[in-house]
Amino acid sequence: MKRFHISFCLMLTIFMLNCQSDSVKGAIKLSPKIFKDSIISNGAQVVDVRTRKEFHIDRIENAVNIDYFSENFTDSISLLNTKKPVFIYCRSGKRSTNSIPMFKKAGFKYVYELEGGFLNWKKESLKSISN
Repeated sequence: MKRFHISFCLMLTIFMLNCQSDSVKGAIKLSPKIFKDSIISNGAQVVDVRTRKEFHIDRIENAVNIDYFSENFTDSISLLNTKKPVFIYCRSGKRSTNSIPMFKKAGFKYVYELEGGFLNWKKESLKSISN
């Protein structure tokens, strides 16, 4: 547990130096490369807020799908561990940005968003899983 905290604090410092903060929404936007490196090094909770159809076509490895348009979106995010950082993304960034207040209200202290969404991830030619 102590190792996790040291690693997380180090990564958080790097985030603060290399990314822009969205102070209105309370999340930190990360470039695709930093987002990828962060989820790998932290074994993070990665949430894809796109539709089930979008998720099944192509997604980031180890992401869970919680559809932003689902009736039970708020209930579903409350099942996640609020003490661990959460990394969220959608197709272009709009749904993930709009979902940030719901993650914060659910009790997440550390919320990170993929800048430009999955389109930006693909633009950077980062690995994804396709069905």
